[in-house]
Amino acid sequence: MDADTGALQPITSRAEFAAALMATLQASAARQARRMLWVDRDFSDWPLDDPALLQALEAWLRLPQRCLLLVADDFGAVARQHPRFIGWRRPWVHAVPAWCVAEAARSTLPSLALDDGPTCLHLHDKAVWRGEFGADAQAARRWRDEVDAALQHSTPALAANVLGL
Repeated sequence: MDADTGALQPITSRAEFAAALMATLQASAARQARRMLWVDRDFSDWPLDDPALLQALEAWLRLPQRCLLLVADDFGAVARQHPRFIGWRRPWVHAVPAWCVAEAARSTLPSLALDDGPTCLHLHDKAVWRGEFGADAQAARRWRDEVDAALQHSTPALAANVLGL
C-alpha cells in the first residue's frame, strides 16, 4: 500500500488498517515530515506493540526536530494493552507527547493518523474497520484544524514514569 499516491485508498479490515498505518508512517518519513498526529479514543486496537512499527517510528524520530503527537480520550488502554510501546516511549517522551482531550470533545474524536503535509489516514468506522488513507491535502488540513481546536482544551497525559507510594 502506498499512502502518497494522491488518491485515497480504502481500508476494509483490521489488517489493512495496520498496513495503512505503516504505509502512512513510511510516506511521512519519505517526505521528511516533522510532525505526525495520531488520534483515537483510546488506541486499544492500534498495532502500537508491533516491533516493525516501533522500529520505523524510532528511525523517523532520530531525525532532528521530529514529533509524534498522540491525542486520545483516555490512555488507560495503552498502558494496559501495549506494554512494549510504553517501554519504547520512555526515552522518546520528549518527542512523543500525549494529550487527553477535554470531555466536551470526546464524543467527536476521530481515529486519524496525519502528518504536517497531505498524508492522512481516517478510520470512519472502527467497529467494522472501514476507512481510507493516502495523500489528500484538503482532508488532512481539515482534520488538523479540527484536532488543533480540540487540543486547545486538552491536558498532558500518559506520563513516562508513574510515581506512587
